[in-house]
Amino acid sequence: MSLRLTGITLTYPDGDARLTALDRVSLEVPGGSLTAVVGPSGSGKSSLLAVAAGLVAPDAGTVTVDGADTTGMTRGELARLRRRKIGIVFQQPSLLPSLTAAEQLQAMAWIDGRSPAGARGRAMELLDAVGLAAQAGRRPHQLSGGQRQRVGLARALMNDPAVLLVDEPTSALDRERGAAVVDLIGRLTRRRGTATVLVTHDRAHLAAADRVAEVRDGRLRLLTAARRP
Repeated sequence: MSLRLTGITLTYPDGDARLTALDRVSLEVPGGSLTAVVGPSGSGKSSLLAVAAGLVAPDAGTVTVDGADTTGMTRGELARLRRRKIGIVFQQPSLLPSLTAAEQLQAMAWIDGRSPAGARGRAMELLDAVGLAAQAGRRPHQLSGGQRQRVGLARALMNDPAVLLVDEPTSALDRERGAAVVDLIGRLTRRRGTATVLVTHDRAHLAAADRVAEVRDGRLRLLTAARRP
């Protein structure tokens, strides 16, 4: 399991010119490791995640997810890749209000056409992994902000992805709950072998990462080397 971005350039229209969001960015994230990405607002962090997820096609460069080159994939192929190989944890978990915590996870398997019977067991395993087995039957309004974020994390892991992309998971949490969520992401990354990219504005959480990279003016540079091979 791994994620590799090679020579990624991404531009957007800006009047009569084009604005460069990512400028020849390369990044390799091995399975079982967590790379934290920091940088000022508007530096290109969200664009990096969007390209890695196959939501936006770069002007140049390649994205390889678990050995699969996404260049030239159709929309349908990219959607299937996201369902089966990429887990995404959004800044706001956006849970469906009518579904219980367990059903939020089961829905991911149903969308992919997998067995409902097997999905229930998998959902309970993951809720237990994030410390929420006792809240499996609760709906979002019955959960705290930190608990909803953990449900979102479990949901992203439901289809056993090779790559986990996490966008500002602590922005709506206090320092203590935010630290607990980031620590959990690190532990699950190593336990499940995912190649994880965590975008964060809070440098207090960087100790949980194996590597830290900074995006500034569309360019990426490593600030610390990986602690693990």
